[in-house]
Amino acid sequence: MTDPGSDRVRLPESPPRAADVAPPNGGFAVVGLFTSQGCSSCPPAEEVLTEIERDARTREQPVFALGFHVDYWDDLGWPDRFADAAFTARQQAYARAFGSGHLYTPQMVVNGTVEFVGSDRRRAASAIASALTSAPSTPLTLSMQDYAAGAGGGQRVVLGYETERPGERTVLNVAIVERGLESEVARGENAGRTLRQDNVVRAFTSSGLDAESGRVELETAPDLDPRQATVLGYVQNDRDKAIVAATAIDLSAVAG
Repeated sequence: MTDPGSDRVRLPESPPRAADVAPPNGGFAVVGLFTSQGCSSCPPAEEVLTEIERDARTREQPVFALGFHVDYWDDLGWPDRFADAAFTARQQAYARAFGSGHLYTPQMVVNGTVEFVGSDRRRAASAIASALTSAPSTPLTLSMQDYAAGAGGGQRVVLGYETERPGERTVLNVAIVERGLESEVARGENAGRTLRQDNVVRAFTSSGLDAESGRVELETAPDLDPRQATVLGYVQNDRDKAIVAATAIDLSAVAG
């Protein structure tokens, strides 16, 4: 966690260029950002995540962006409406895997194995380029099986998945992320700011992968706009957190 009053990592003014990210060579990059609306260092990192995802869409690269909003900033004056204790627990699991033992924001993690300060464009570009040139070790496909009204006011999303014989202690993570979200922050370090955030994780599930095919169910938030949402799936080793497969489906293609 970045403490109030500590030195802040400032983002260079120039945006990352498309040329900063190498073309794909059969690889993929899952880019997770641990962030919070209560942290003044986080908006620059969220801009980096947005630019990474937009560039990847333009170039049709398999780069999958997820913004995990943690909850340990909530006690400092502003409760983040996207925060979830489960996302803090995920960051704690990474801290144990990396051997660091401590949490901070903004933290970016690429393919579960490389971590750095989330506003560091050069580190992000380098990590993504390396990931894209590494061939995936496991195939993964997702298919939409049902999209209908759910019990909680949102939509029930049922997905089918197919992969190869899963390794020992692997998990399938599935997230629904939403772009184009805005929040007016009234208190805390970002008081008075309107934050625009993309790739925010609005629903997430993780389950042990013990079969080559199966089904996964999620329910969207009632206010989620499916035209701005994507379903991301990725296979991860539970021990070292390395991500070995990833794919995505745009909800807009299903919801109409």
